[in-house]
Amino acid sequence: MFFISDAMAQAEGAGEPSLLATFLPLLLIFAVMYFLLIRPQIKRQKEHKKLIEAIEKGDEVATSGGILGRVVNLGDTLLVLEIAEGTTVVVQRFAVSTVMPKGTIKDAREA
Repeated sequence: MFFISDAMAQAEGAGEPSLLATFLPLLLIFAVMYFLLIRPQIKRQKEHKKLIEAIEKGDEVATSGGILGRVVNLGDTLLVLEIAEGTTVVVQRFAVSTVMPKGTIKDAREA
């Protein structure tokens, strides 16, 4: 009898956790990951896409490889950059990381 009453007491007092309490930590982790990692990355991708689409002939750009050049010719996916007088390089559009202010290349060559 002694063991039966203990078992009944445990069964009545120990309820299963609710479904919300089980998944709440997982939902909180996902929300934190979304706002700290996923959302800023999507924002950066949109800004980079706008930057690439806005490139025009004559713009001075820096590529992700560190090459500075002036855009000589444009294509749908490729750019022709003049990196020195008479020297051109063909790069993919998505390799452009920054559009530099006008005169940056001239200032860099003088330094």
